[in-house]
Order: sequence, then structure tokens, then C-alpha cells
Amino acid sequence: MDQVSELPAKLSKPAMRAFTHAGYLKLEQFAGLTEAEVLALHGVGPTAIVLLRQALAEKGLAFRK
Repeated sequence: MDQVSELPAKLSKPAMRAFTHAGYLKLEQFAGLTEAEVLALHGVGPTAIVLLRQALAEKGLAFRK
């Protein structure tokens, strides 16, 4: 069974609130989204994208193109 990963701890509070409100609680969920879709969430900025991109890459995942 694959282990589900938590979101990066360094994400800002506004980004974490946006993800929680949208139902994105696990890192793997972001592999089904484009960067633009994530950036469209209120409270999410470029730093969050960089942190998520790095965390996804560590798991062999990436944002959807």
C-alpha cells in the first residue's frame, strides 16, 4: 500500500487554509492539478507552488501539465 504524504510544513497559513477549504489535504492530490489551478486558489502564491513542486518531485510526482 502506498503511503499518503502530508503537505509541506513550510507552506504559509493562507495557503494551508486555501488547501483545507478546497479539500486538498494530502500531497498526492496535487498531482492531479495544474499549477494554474492551484494558483487560482485564494491565498496561494508562487512560493507555495515551489514548495509543492519540490515535495511532489521527492515522491516521483509532478503537477499535471
